Amino acid sequence: MSIADLRLFEMRRVTGLGPLCELVAEQAALGAPVALLAGGTDWVVEQEIRPPLALPAGAGPAAPPLVVDVSRLADLRGVSLSGDTLRVGAATTYLEMRRSDVIQERAPLLARMSRDVGAVQIQARGTLGGNLATASPAADGVAALAAYDATVVVQSVRGERRIPMSSLQTGYKRTSRAPDEVIVAVEIALPEPGAPWYWRKIGARRAQAISKVALAGVAEARSGRLARLGLGMASVAPTTALLPSVRALCLSRPLAELTPAEVDAAVAQDISPIDDVRSTRDYREHCARGVVRELLRQLGAPV
Repeated sequence: MSIADLRLFEMRRVTGLGPLCELVAEQAALGAPVALLAGGTDWVVEQEIRPPLALPAGAGPAAPPLVVDVSRLADLRGVSLSGDTLRVGAATTYLEMRRSDVIQERAPLLARMSRDVGAVQIQARGTLGGNLATASPAADGVAALAAYDATVVVQSVRGERRIPMSSLQTGYKRTSRAPDEVIVAVEIALPEPGAPWYWRKIGARRAQAISKVALAGVAEARSGRLARLGLGMASVAPTTALLPSVRALCLSRPLAELTPAEVDAAVAQDISPIDDVRSTRDYREHCARGVVRELLRQLGAPV
């Protein structure tokens, strides 16, 4: 979609979170589509594969959504730290996260992942909130949030609600967020300072490419055992894969007792990759086993 095509949409800008929630609630009550536009790095591209938009607005099922510009809304931006809880506004860009001193020091996985999200132009516009709303299983940012066991904060005229990452995605590009709810921020209960983390993206290029497979991991280890292990894997299932079997296995006993065969078996239980234009199912399975083993080797497991 070109910039000129924005003429097909009614566009608005609101002054705060309250008016935004009221507007979204009005649209939801009417059953009318609404798109909250921050960076547009997902939404604008998606318009290319949608049926032609109808004019004027309201002319049937293909009528264009109301587009609300939230890119400058202060209520949805910024990075803050309260104790060991990190809060990142939904409209905070990847470039802002990459450059944040707080994130570099306390959540380095987010900073490292942000370096691999497209080119600098995409990083300067793309947001965590946009990735969460789109709910693509290939989204690098969502995989990283899954590894941190993040909580998604949503707001509506009915009040605020917190959704654990484990409950957010309900299917391919579907979430448990209600039509009248706005993604406000993500909150992360941070691991202890210096806790090990892992990020590996496998694609046609290091950046400017959608992942064939990507794995994010956050751990805390004590006396040869894991006290915490968060995982998120992209592009291997209809939703971001949380790898519950791998997590349960690795938390069940000392790392030194894990074997390659049982790790591979746990990975196989947790993923369901497909063949598509970016990769084959077999290659994705191979990569998934490899990156999980690499993570565990870095933590001290003999796999």
